[in-house]
Amino acid sequence: MSLAGAALRGAPWKTAAVAGGALAVTSFGVSILGGGDSLAWSLAVGIGVFSLIAAIGAISKPEIGDRVTRQARLWALRHPWRFSLYPALGAATLLYPVQLILDGEGVFGAALDALQGGLAVYLITAVLAVALKGRGQRSLPDGR
Repeated sequence: MSLAGAALRGAPWKTAAVAGGALAVTSFGVSILGGGDSLAWSLAVGIGVFSLIAAIGAISKPEIGDRVTRQARLWALRHPWRFSLYPALGAATLLYPVQLILDGEGVFGAALDALQGGLAVYLITAVLAVALKGRGQRSLPDGR
């Protein structure tokens, strides 16, 4: 987990927060215009997008950053399924109180919804990291 955390150190947090927040506000506005008001759903979508942009943004440029960050990003590109656990866990942790408080599903229902959101972030992040794997191989001096 420490390598995944180090890879996320240089993530585009501001961009991720703005994109996630904008999508949450837009989603909530559209749901109000449609006759419903699903604040919990809108926040869940925003949290998911925030996590995805932060995770993929962190590993999209493995050659940028200090030595430790570069090595952690290269590790993340070589181990995309392990790296993806960290953003997925973060998303599930953020989703749990939203589901518990705003959706009123109870402790177990909120946990199940949070795990489903975390699973979606995990799968999308891992698949995109596999697609970016070639960038990590080009960044190594000897091509390993």
